[in-house]
Amino acid sequence: MLTLGIVNTYDKIKVLDAHYRAIARAAPVCHAFGFHLALYDFPFKMTAEELVAYVMEKTTIGESGSYLKILYEKNHLSVSDLPKKGFPPQFGDIVITTSKPDLKKQVTPVKIAEEALRNHSFLFLIGLGHKGLPKELFERGKYHLDITCKGLSFETCTAIGAIPAYLSGLMTKLETKK
Repeated sequence: MLTLGIVNTYDKIKVLDAHYRAIARAAPVCHAFGFHLALYDFPFKMTAEELVAYVMEKTTIGESGSYLKILYEKNHLSVSDLPKKGFPPQFGDIVITTSKPDLKKQVTPVKIAEEALRNHSFLFLIGLGHKGLPKELFERGKYHLDITCKGLSFETCTAIGAIPAYLSGLMTKLETKK
């Protein structure tokens, strides 16, 4: 299982346009490339089902949130607070997405794709907000992934699209070589 985890680092109390827009943008990408979507520390005090209805009401992005509804109906949507200790084990190994990976934890996109084809599960954490991911998560991640392999920093929604698309493409290429 491959999961795209978006960690809110914007306001944790007030709902901003950036919150539901990022969710609406991530949903079709996750659906298209077979990823689950996990949302952490968003300021919504509602169930996942209520969140789907809310996003569908608020935006036209992602076919007015219909892809989010599909993820929810397939049980591919998770909404929770950021775990204080460990993430749920079904999400697999934690991969910190960053343009500045720790060399000791750095992993290549090809290595991730190869392992994913062996049914290894990964949770790719992306920070939503100008602060990026909280620094304490860098220690908790087993791997650090620079999807560009060039140290280029991506805006959140660019990363949301690039990571699943690139990994899915690599996996398809590796499968056809077999």
